[in-house]
Amino acid sequence: MDARHPSRDEIRLQDVFAALGNPVRLEMVRILAAGGEQRCGGVLSDMSKSTLTHHWRVLREGGIIRQRPVGRELLVSLRREDLDARFPGLLDVVLNSVMNGAPVHAAAFGPID
Repeated sequence: MDARHPSRDEIRLQDVFAALGNPVRLEMVRILAAGGEQRCGGVLSDMSKSTLTHHWRVLREGGIIRQRPVGRELLVSLRREDLDARFPGLLDVVLNSVMNGAPVHAAAFGPID
């Protein structure tokens, strides 16, 4: 597989926010957080393969997911441990906001120095 996964130290906050700023990708992350590792094509079945591929690439390059080939399948999982190590609590705040139906605002993270 030729996919680039940034190392934990290479995950940048602006890339995480850019990836999670799209409601489709946010839903994909929510599904992975609730269900664990899944087939890439099995997360959102009502979307074209090319559109899904684009969204997975953005999430992968942002350091949010990891993809791994298993036979003819490509499995995807949330990089929760890496994200929690880099940005403690960020993923929980985002996922809790999504699961409660609230929009994610910068104010949820407190003051920025």
